[in-house]
Amino acid sequence: MIYYLSQYLLSWARESGSPELLDALSFLRLFRYISFRSAGAAVMALVLSWWLGPRVIRWLKTLKFGQHYADKAGQTGLMARVEAKKGTPTMGGVLIVLVLDVTALVWAQWNVLLLLTLVSVLVLSALGFYDDYAKITQQSSRGAAAYVKLLVQFGLAVLIAVYLWAVPTTRPLVSQVMVPFVKYPVAVGTVGLVLGLGLTILTIVGASNAVNLTDGLDGLAIGCTLIVSFVFVALTYVAGNIKLATYLQVPYVPGAGELTVFCAAMIGAGLGFLWYNCHPAEVFMGDTGSLALGGALGLIAVLIHQPLVLVIAGGVFVAEAVSVILQTSYFKYTRWRTGTGQRIFLMAPLHHHFEKKGWPESKVVTRFLILGVLCAVLALSTLKIR
Repeated sequence: MIYYLSQYLLSWARESGSPELLDALSFLRLFRYISFRSAGAAVMALVLSWWLGPRVIRWLKTLKFGQHYADKAGQTGLMARVEAKKGTPTMGGVLIVLVLDVTALVWAQWNVLLLLTLVSVLVLSALGFYDDYAKITQQSSRGAAAYVKLLVQFGLAVLIAVYLWAVPTTRPLVSQVMVPFVKYPVAVGTVGLVLGLGLTILTIVGASNAVNLTDGLDGLAIGCTLIVSFVFVALTYVAGNIKLATYLQVPYVPGAGELTVFCAAMIGAGLGFLWYNCHPAEVFMGDTGSLALGGALGLIAVLIHQPLVLVIAGGVFVAEAVSVILQTSYFKYTRWRTGTGQRIFLMAPLHHHFEKKGWPESKVVTRFLILGVLCAVLALSTLKIR
């Protein structure tokens, strides 16, 4: 919005024929630069999130949207920790999503890549809100049926994948993929319709659920999201800049620079939310935030040909998701084979395993964030090490 307003005013000044007016409005040329608009988006999102935070928390408390999952305490064996968090407002993701979408619309130049991302965030946030609301009304950690959530996630991902494939200008986004540490993008060829669409769907759905599974300790999910967002600020900027993309030999994606503005807004909104979500948390993002943020990261990775780099950058998310898959699969297998289900971890997702081993919550979060930074550095190194 600001971009279009600035360009309109500059055009008006040029048409007026007044050198003085054009000189007075020359500062508006700054809004042509993605770097400037990204910085503006990050600052605006941070300030808005910081300012709105207490108001959203009070609103959620008024609505009694607190976490009261009595069944969860018994299931986890972490009674004291779960009880200590009882009543803390959830659905704080509405703050992140509201600030993120508004800020991105204000600072970014609107294009199909940005609008696809914004729509995906809204759809997945609505799904998460429905799940959180079900948990509150049922007074249970179960929430909405798993098949309902997966149906919506897969439906959205399929629509996006088919759209990207159907439009000639966006088809390369799903027919080519960058493989980490390989010099040139790999074209999936004739098999691409299945492989390309499948990878797109898996990335969006997988990332959405992986962030959701990571959201179990104060500051963990949003902290890891911030780290990955920093990585994608760099990757989207490179992909959207033809000179940098050519130099670093990555696919140039016209319009991808506006996703840099989106990622910067996500960083600002996330930092503002972390102010209230750090231990001891005053608010939880809930599925309202985690499903949306994960889906956004997955989609952005697809839009710049980097879904496999997301696996590296989001290594903590991957570890959390894999721990759940392994735990569930092994439990079902051993129950089928022996009649008694056995476990690999003390508890899944992985962060609860370390809690059960006696690690304090803050130590688990800090160490996971350190690992997240290492994963981010490795992901960024793929730009040059090939």
